[in-house]
Amino acid sequence: MSLTTNICLKPKLYIVIPCYNEEQVLPITSSLFLRKLNDLIASGKISDESRILFVNDGSSDGTWNLIKEYSEGDEHFRGISLSRNRGHQNALLAGLMEAMEYCDITISIDCDGQDDVNAMDEMIEKYSQGYEVVYGVRSRRDNDSFLKQFSAKSYYKILDAAGGVEVVYNHADYRLISKKVLKEFADFHEVNLFLRGLIPLVGFPSTCVYYERSARMAGESHYPLSKMLSLAFDGITSLTIKPIRLIIGFGSLVTFISFLGIVWAVIGFFNGSTVAGWASLICLICFFGGANMLALGIIGEYVGKTYIEVKARPRYIISERTYTEAVPEPDGSTVNK
Repeated sequence: MSLTTNICLKPKLYIVIPCYNEEQVLPITSSLFLRKLNDLIASGKISDESRILFVNDGSSDGTWNLIKEYSEGDEHFRGISLSRNRGHQNALLAGLMEAMEYCDITISIDCDGQDDVNAMDEMIEKYSQGYEVVYGVRSRRDNDSFLKQFSAKSYYKILDAAGGVEVVYNHADYRLISKKVLKEFADFHEVNLFLRGLIPLVGFPSTCVYYERSARMAGESHYPLSKMLSLAFDGITSLTIKPIRLIIGFGSLVTFISFLGIVWAVIGFFNGSTVAGWASLICLICFFGGANMLALGIIGEYVGKTYIEVKARPRYIISERTYTEAVPEPDGSTVNK
């Protein structure tokens, strides 16, 4: 595929950073993000109108107060606060949709400082070469525990085995997305969000940059194993129906085996060789009872997601902003945000 160079020499960049109870790490990483933004501006890679957009995801600590303090102290900082905690994916979506009104490109990154901010230089370079989406991919996970590494590998293997879920291996939510892609992505109205699987579905030229992931600079991780597994399951059930098809296949196999068992039992009955077996009966009852419950649980998960999608409730509500700015509307009027 041939790529055309983007004509915007100094794109306006918005770095979108979801924050949930990050009072301990924010004082460290905020200055890190600002230095990187200023370096990119000074090198002429991005416009001076570029900004850092923090998204407060209903934090219960002093995160929002810090964001407001930073915004008052430097015009390059901006912040929005959601009305309540909506989860990382919804907070990130809120930031991307907000930034879309002002920027040419966005780079989303976590607040904990684990992702190498210097990879942004290469991301912007890739954008200038014509790529509309640039994925930040971890080259290795040496700082993760064995359990974390094992769970992460299992996570991607499960997604790959599910089929229909397009994900980039070892990519989280550190990525560059152009305004062109965001405008098209705005037409995706899923309530059950799994951005790592949805962004590739939009299409457009994409590539990867690789970086080494560091240890968290301060505070505690908000993504333990249970949340990672939940996110993986959400990704599968939101983007593919393969689990239901596996149930159909399993049910067909069990039906065939059961038919053979019936034939065997009938033949044994007429031969007079049948023996009442309590243990075998209990095993069969437990096996098929568990299989039925598992199948019903998977189907119920899909029914529940359909129920949530049909209600079409807002995926997020912005309760407060640290800025007010006129945004042009399609009819030529302006609205303050």
